[in-house]
Amino acid sequence: MTFEKHDMDFLAGRRLRRPRMAGWSRDLMRENTLVPGDLIWPIFVIEGQNERQEVKSMPGVERLSIDLAVEAAKAARAEGIPAMALFPNIDPSLRSEDGAEGINRDNLICRTLSAIKDAVPEIGLVADVALDPYTTHGHDGVMRGEEILNDESVAILVKQALVQAQSGADVIAPSDMMDGRVAAIRGALDDEGLEKTIILSYAAKYASAFYGPFRDAVGSGARLKGSKLTYQMDPANAEDAILEVEQDLAEGADWIMVKPGMPYLDVCRMVKDRFDVPVFAYQVSGEYAMIAFAAQAGAIDREAAMAESLMGFKRAGCSGILTYFALDMARKING
Repeated sequence: MTFEKHDMDFLAGRRLRRPRMAGWSRDLMRENTLVPGDLIWPIFVIEGQNERQEVKSMPGVERLSIDLAVEAAKAARAEGIPAMALFPNIDPSLRSEDGAEGINRDNLICRTLSAIKDAVPEIGLVADVALDPYTTHGHDGVMRGEEILNDESVAILVKQALVQAQSGADVIAPSDMMDGRVAAIRGALDDEGLEKTIILSYAAKYASAFYGPFRDAVGSGARLKGSKLTYQMDPANAEDAILEVEQDLAEGADWIMVKPGMPYLDVCRMVKDRFDVPVFAYQVSGEYAMIAFAAQAGAIDREAAMAESLMGFKRAGCSGILTYFALDMARKING
């Protein structure tokens, strides 16, 4: 391809960096913005009173007792964060092969949901549906030998979803990756008069190396027997995610989750473009830890890397982002 002289004259007069030179003009040109309303804050909860435990593999993240989780919810509300996601670290004596504690109406998560909803009703509460915080083997479903049993797991997950919704969860978020669980949960919620409860399906959840710090935080890491590759997705596949999303939407999912986030921004964009539904991404524990530890080492600027990484999710088409940076990011945005 060749340019005529008038083309060259035009190109010579065009300066793409000219509008970048002042803050006000950069603001006018900005294609994506990040606000506190884009963020969901995941927190870890433990038993006790005024109890907090450092998660050593996630600098700056703590496990909180229920009373402190309520205070965290108040802080989130003050900064304009619309929702929180709750994950338990339970007494190891309560773990079992079938994860029965997960369906106990008086378990740690159910009591936390009720306490926060009573104190801070404006905050949306997202409840994780999976058995790994409750099983002795660390898997998201029940096992026979080395096999994860799909239908038997779904039956338990439905009961887990019901007790969570009855305890105050606004959003049920199945992260287990069993087939058919969205339809089963939707049907059960509707039958119990909980048809207003949203389902946020972890439809595209990959068997990722980036979950390590999370498993430490909920106490399942050292217990995990084998891998989750037989039910979570292969990191090499993208079109497979489209099939998962299509199935979960057909079964009644309201929102779709891609997890992890940053290594799978292409999947976020594919899902958004193909289905035009609310797409959420989880900036998982390993992603958070990389930024936090690199900042501690002086390798990067923590706040700048935090903001840049979260903007990447917005650019990829995400409606919301689960991130451990939520409170820090909201405070930065709010000045």
